[in-house]
Amino acid sequence: MTHYVFKLPDVGEGMAEAEVIAWHVAVGDKVLEDQNLVDVMTDKATVEITSPISGVVVSLNGQPGEMVAIGAPLVEFELDSVEPTIAAPQRSEPAPTPSATPVTTRETRVTAGERALASPAIRKRAQDMGVDLQSVTGTGPDGRISHADLDRYLASSRSHTADRPQQAPRNDIEEVKLIGLRRRIADKMQESKRRIPHFSYVEEIDMTELEKLRTKLNATKRQDQPKLNVLPFLMRALVRVLPEYPQINAQFDDEAGVIHRFTAIHIGIATQTANGLLVPVVKHAEALNLWDSATAVARVAALARDNKASKDDLTGSTITITSLGVMGGVVTTPIINHPEVAIIGPNAIAERPAVRDGEIVVRKMMNLSSCFDHRVVDGADAAAFVQRLKGLLEHPDTLL
Repeated sequence: MTHYVFKLPDVGEGMAEAEVIAWHVAVGDKVLEDQNLVDVMTDKATVEITSPISGVVVSLNGQPGEMVAIGAPLVEFELDSVEPTIAAPQRSEPAPTPSATPVTTRETRVTAGERALASPAIRKRAQDMGVDLQSVTGTGPDGRISHADLDRYLASSRSHTADRPQQAPRNDIEEVKLIGLRRRIADKMQESKRRIPHFSYVEEIDMTELEKLRTKLNATKRQDQPKLNVLPFLMRALVRVLPEYPQINAQFDDEAGVIHRFTAIHIGIATQTANGLLVPVVKHAEALNLWDSATAVARVAALARDNKASKDDLTGSTITITSLGVMGGVVTTPIINHPEVAIIGPNAIAERPAVRDGEIVVRKMMNLSSCFDHRVVDGADAAAFVQRLKGLLEHPDTLL
């Protein structure tokens, strides 16, 4: 038998190292040529590394979350032949990365004697129902507990409900290592908050007329047109107002001490995905009408959620919109998307009492939250900028 050491190939982008995200093989596995071995992440993409040969895995180098240098040993194989042809890594931008909830894999399993084997969903369900999984008999491989096993346990214990507490004490501590995209997001947020002196500004906006117009447009839209939400209207308002405040449609290179002001308006759309927060970009929003803006938002958000957004889709924004939709809350203090200097966050629209012509009436109101880089944007300019947005949004016919 011959041993062959497969070294981490050059994954491009001029990177000197890559982060191990997830192994798809374990020691002792029989691997076929071109079979996926491991996912690694560079600063710009996740790359699938495939096997150059067929053989048995003898050792693996690098745990998820660890960095491996280009050219360092990655996998050692036992095989019959020598000098295999090294396969090129297959790229996907960005590829799926682990979520904050740990997935049960070869690396994360524990023995049944130490902890019951069950998926995160079953653990959550058991916790909500006050069930100690150590008391449940699993019928799956290695005693893994399924939903059916949990159902059987609950059915058999119903007659004893009065004899046990409604909620059993819970003492488990789950350690979740921050790796992949989740770590990239953490680093990005920390860098933005550390480097940028944020200040927040919140204004109340009467959205009653805009909601009437939005309802009317959605009722009469063509079949090939997307349904309008608030974002396209806000984008149109930004396009109208930003030329008056060029210091806000900007990026600040604080290391060089240079502010880059843009005439093009590239709007980042903060998008929650299964793997974490991504900010795909609608390029040249100044050239888009209301319906085009809605179409563009739907397109880039779908790319992000489906893990199909390219590097170009995720870079180049000059200002960002972040919205929690129906969970928008009353006020948010969003973190600026470095190196930008401003971020806008529409909050939830709700009916609230308002004074109009000396009378209390019910209006559809929304708070518009915003944060600015105080090194570049003065408070008075930020306030004037938001007031201009307010005027346009409260008279939405001016946006068409």
